[in-house]
Parts: sequence; C-alpha cells; structure tokens
Amino acid sequence: MEFTFDLNTIWFILIGVLLAGYAILDGFDLGVGALHLFVKGDTNRRIMLNSIGPVWDGNEVWLVTGGGALFAAFPDVYATVFSGFYNAMMLLLAVLIFRATAIEFRSKQASTKWRESWDRAFSISSIFIAFLMGVALGNIVTGVPVGADKEFAGTFLGLLNPYAIMVGITTVALFMMHGSIYAVMKTEGELQSKLRSWVNNTIIFFTISYVGTTMTTLVYYPHMAEPFKQNPALYVVALLNMLAVANIPREIHHGRDFRAFLSSCASIVALLALFAIGLFPNLVLSNPNPEYSLTIYNAASSQKTLETMLIIAIIGIPFVLAYTISIYWVFRGKVKLNKMSY
Repeated sequence: MEFTFDLNTIWFILIGVLLAGYAILDGFDLGVGALHLFVKGDTNRRIMLNSIGPVWDGNEVWLVTGGGALFAAFPDVYATVFSGFYNAMMLLLAVLIFRATAIEFRSKQASTKWRESWDRAFSISSIFIAFLMGVALGNIVTGVPVGADKEFAGTFLGLLNPYAIMVGITTVALFMMHGSIYAVMKTEGELQSKLRSWVNNTIIFFTISYVGTTMTTLVYYPHMAEPFKQNPALYVVALLNMLAVANIPREIHHGRDFRAFLSSCASIVALLALFAIGLFPNLVLSNPNPEYSLTIYNAASSQKTLETMLIIAIIGIPFVLAYTISIYWVFRGKVKLNKMSY
C-alpha cells in the first residue's frame, strides 16, 4: 500500500473522522438502548432514557454529515452503496425512525403496558441499528459483487453472510460496553452501582467477540492485514486499541468514570483506524473481481470539487464541534428527573 497525501486521501480521512464521531456519540446512545430492558423499574428506565435525552438526535447529525461528505467526495460510491443496498438502507432508516418514535412516545402515557411496549421497541431497535451497521462494515471487508459499470449485482440476503453477522455482533458488544460506561457517568446511587457491575460483563462480551472476529479476518480476509505487514509501525494502532480496552476496568475500579469513557472512545477510534488502514485505498471492495473495486481515485469527484468542498468543511466543522461541545457542557452532570423529562 502506497500512501499519498493528496485531496483524495484527505477526504478519505475526513469521512473516517465523521463516521468515528458518529460511532462515539451515537454509539453510547445505542449502547444505553441495548441495556435498557435489563434495567428494572419505571424510574430507573426513565433515568436511562434521559441520560441520552438531550443529545441523541444531535448525535445522529454526524451520520447525516458523513453521508453528505461521501456524496460530495465520492459520488460513485454513494450511488453504488445507496442504490445497491437500497433494501438494507430502507430497513436501517425505518428502524432509526422507530427508535426515535419510541423515545418520544414512551412517557406520553402512564400506562404500564404502554411504557413497556415502547421500552421493548427502543431497546430492540437500538440493538438492530448497531447490528446493521456492523453488517455493513463486515460486507465492506469481505467485498460485494460490483460490476465494471460500478453497479451492485448482489442481493439483500447475500449481505447476511456469516462474517458480516459476526462483525454485527461485535459492533453490538462494543456499543453495549461504551453505553454502560456512559450510563455509569450519568447516574448515581443504586442504579449506578448496578450499571458499574455490568461494565466488566460488557467488556468480556466485546473482547470475546472482537478476538473471534479478528482471528476470522486474519484467516479468511488476509488483505486487511497486508498494510500492517508492509509497514509494521502501523501495529501501534492495534496496541493502542488493546491498551485502551484494558484500561477501562482499571478506571472503573478506581471510580474514574470519565477516564474509562475516554478509553472507550479511544478504542472505537482505534478500531475504525484499523479498519480504514486495512481498506485503503478501497472504499467498496469488489468480490470476486477486485479490479472493479471503487477506490478513492476512480470513484472521486473532480479535484476542483474536492478542493472547494474541503474549504467548506474547514469552515463548517468547527461550528459543528462548537455546537456539540456546548450541548454536552449544558447537560453535564447526573440525570435529574423533572416534569420536562421523558
């Protein structure tokens, strides 16, 4: 792999940063949702829901921004993925809408059955969203049938291969770990103690899933390890990922919840970096015809478009970051229920 720092590479990195931002921010939302049904009692479930209440919709903006950046920088990839994966995308969109509806409707009535129904909807949809995103990543690793015309030639069921399902489960486990740590930061008392005891269980779940997925990747998809063989210095990313995960139980044990959350964030960034390094310069790997793969060069917009969009991104991203930071600053601290709460 020859790394050339040009506009195409810059946009590859920038889209990766946007997707990493989404994984970090909406990742803990989905993780909290995945754990939601394990929490007992209406008050405790409301606390869990309100821990993400002020930020969940803003977090999803990062996904929209990432999709917009993909459209602007690599339109052929956008066209192939969004048309070829149409059924999967519509399913993901439907579940995202269903999850948002569950959050908004859950506390509109005091009926126990009403609230339990929306609790199940919220939790199941959160797990399903994380799983679908993992399946998408898994298919990018395995490759999908793309023809010389850059059109997807596969089927929806073909995307549900064993490796993609394994990556989907690993993604759910990662977000459950991330969400449990966030929930510990936002709660107190008996609920916090219960959640704190769950963190190690989610770490074990993630570690087992991650090790299994990594071994499968190395055995069946060795192209993902090729850049690391060519440049052994890149192994530092894998080392940083292991150290980040290993540091989480240490910080939780010492009651340094925010540091544990930062370690979880670092783990997500490292995992996506490993994925990006193994994929580069491909964006959509064609299988069984690698010569038809969509790369950062044959699927990119013109250099003038990339340059103009980069200027817009440099101006716009600081505003997005400022907005995100301000929201988290305003709603910092432990969750307190009031009449305005979900």
